[in-house]
Amino acid sequence: MLNPIHVIVAEDEPLLLRTLASQIQKTDALFQVVHAAGDGESVLRFMERVQVPDILFTDIHMPVLDGIGLIRAVERDYPAVKKIVISGYSEFEYAHQALKMNVIDYLLKPLKIRELESLLSRLKTSIESDRAALKSPSVLAGRQYSAEEIVRTVADFIKNNYSQELSLEEIARQFNVNASHLSKIFLKYNGEAPSKYIMSLRINEAKQLLSLKKGLSVKEIGEAVGYPDPYYFSRIFKQSTGMTPTEYKSRLP
Repeated sequence: MLNPIHVIVAEDEPLLLRTLASQIQKTDALFQVVHAAGDGESVLRFMERVQVPDILFTDIHMPVLDGIGLIRAVERDYPAVKKIVISGYSEFEYAHQALKMNVIDYLLKPLKIRELESLLSRLKTSIESDRAALKSPSVLAGRQYSAEEIVRTVADFIKNNYSQELSLEEIARQFNVNASHLSKIFLKYNGEAPSKYIMSLRINEAKQLLSLKKGLSVKEIGEAVGYPDPYYFSRIFKQSTGMTPTEYKSRLP
């Protein structure tokens, strides 16, 4: 079963925001819109506290934090996210500026369904190719990579494989890097140790499943995010959130 492709949409026109989010999910069941927001600051908070997406669609002009500021922050902190700009003809200069910050494409308003579908098809192919490459032990072979490039690649690998059993030694071996060196540079460039990064991804996904898949048991959710031992999962979840999965679930609306 293919892993879902997580999408965030930022657009301050409520109707367009709802339409775009709905159309993305209708195009292919693999695409899941995990957050839809009217400003860039809300997106950054979600990415920091809940989940980093595979794809970000963002308008240019938004309150609080505009699209250019959002793209700049995402490129700095989450460079693996694929960024798409939504703009009008009068905003083309802004869109051109965004393309210099590794934005891979843009959509013009009013949005055309066929253009969106074509773009999503290309994104799906690209992301599936990236994921396949990241599973290859030789992904860093062939040339010298900077420490920052190694960390970025390893972070993407973890992001796509955190539901499996992972250890620092195994990850380092996959990428032909010394484990202690990997831990040191990962902390420097990603702001947290690999083990903390793995735990954060798992706990955030567990929160999502507790909210969206209420029919699943705590044990099933633990297994889905990489914790086959339900008692250990509950302990780690409480350590991270201050409450057990059952308590967290009981407080959901």
